[in-house]
Amino acid sequence: MPSAEATTGTHSAERPLAFALSSDAELAVRAAHAAGDLLLQRYQRPAREVTSKTSATDPVSEADRTAERTVAELLEAERPEDGILAEEGSARPARSGRRWVVDPLDGTVNFLYRFPAWCVSIALLDDRGALVGVVHDPLRGETWTAERGRGAFLGGQRLLLADPPPLERALVATGFSYSPDLRARQGQTVARLLPQVRDIRRAGAAALDLAWLAAGRVDAYYERGLKPWDWAAGRLIAEEAGAAVAELPGQPYGIAVAHPRLLGALLELVA
Repeated sequence: MPSAEATTGTHSAERPLAFALSSDAELAVRAAHAAGDLLLQRYQRPAREVTSKTSATDPVSEADRTAERTVAELLEAERPEDGILAEEGSARPARSGRRWVVDPLDGTVNFLYRFPAWCVSIALLDDRGALVGVVHDPLRGETWTAERGRGAFLGGQRLLLADPPPLERALVATGFSYSPDLRARQGQTVARLLPQVRDIRRAGAAALDLAWLAAGRVDAYYERGLKPWDWAAGRLIAEEAGAAVAELPGQPYGIAVAHPRLLGALLELVA
């Protein structure tokens, strides 16, 4: 694997860092790219066999299912002792104490509408949390990787968060649930937050939001109603870039993520 050099500018490291992916991370990258290649082939085709999951606004497509099978088959072949948890139903108990958590297509609605914000997200977890996180954006050819204790990278460049702006100049990413009741509550939070920040972005893919945070494209992120496959890979990438993560109190499950010096001010408005 090529070495990764530290980025400069708004996201900088003190010195270049030679870095080779572990075999687990290499496998996650290969699986994400295999699914991404398949999704790109289907991106320009009319959608077929679109059904709903939790609500009429929560679709699942043939592309989701096919991409998930592609990832699951590769993981099963190369890591037969590991468990699998995937959004569209692929599941296998772990015999190794490790589990792969997969979102084969984060941003299905965007994909169906040809809105260019969707990705493949793959994480490997053990009893201490995430070991590996990979987020792959096929449209832009960008792949984020992180391994616990070894840093976060975009392609060959290491990512480290720069000093944060004050909250009033922060660009904040968020997402909305498919539940009408939770959406109403989320709208109230947005109304409270929006006058206090630079602006809010809602791209529609949690894994991308977290990867973009690590790359400095947004300053903070929060969302409720998340499932493990939404955040497992992206959270590790953000943390390894220097972000702090707080779990939001109450239900449904949610997180807030930002530079440690920005997170407290964000939590005062979204927790």
